[in-house]
Amino acid sequence: MYMEMIFVVTSILQAIGISLGVGCSTVAITSFFVAIGDGNINPEERKMLGVVYILLRVAMVLILVTTAILALMHFSSGFAGHFTPFVISRWVIVFVLFANAVLMTKRLMPSNFGPAIQAGSWYTLGITMALIPLGLAQYSLFEFFIGYAAAIALAISIVNGVMSFLKSRK
Repeated sequence: MYMEMIFVVTSILQAIGISLGVGCSTVAITSFFVAIGDGNINPEERKMLGVVYILLRVAMVLILVTTAILALMHFSSGFAGHFTPFVISRWVIVFVLFANAVLMTKRLMPSNFGPAIQAGSWYTLGITMALIPLGLAQYSLFEFFIGYAAAIALAISIVNGVMSFLKSRK
């Protein structure tokens, strides 16, 4: 009963973290477009973006912690079947989110890729989690990587297309 309660609460917190991350990612990228639309990010826009980035980090930590707790719970109960392609794909996305965030913070990730990788990763994570109640979370790692690569390519195309459009309007 106690372990079941921890599992349920952790799963709910994970869903909240993913929802927060997808929502904040959407706000971050659209706010960034608005902020650079005039060619200059003013202090008020920078301040608001900073708040959104803090919320994104909260979501990332919440997802990391809850995913780790769920993995440990399954592993400690001898349920090695927890490490399915679905679970592995979730860990891949979490790793990419963290690695890309660090690279962007250190300004090692080009701006024409970093924000799109974050947005594409958040949306992929949200979509994969939405597949569970639909009974569609049974896919191979190959299928995941093809879909994830397509999502990142689409996000890069959209973000860079919007950026080009905004620059052409100036």
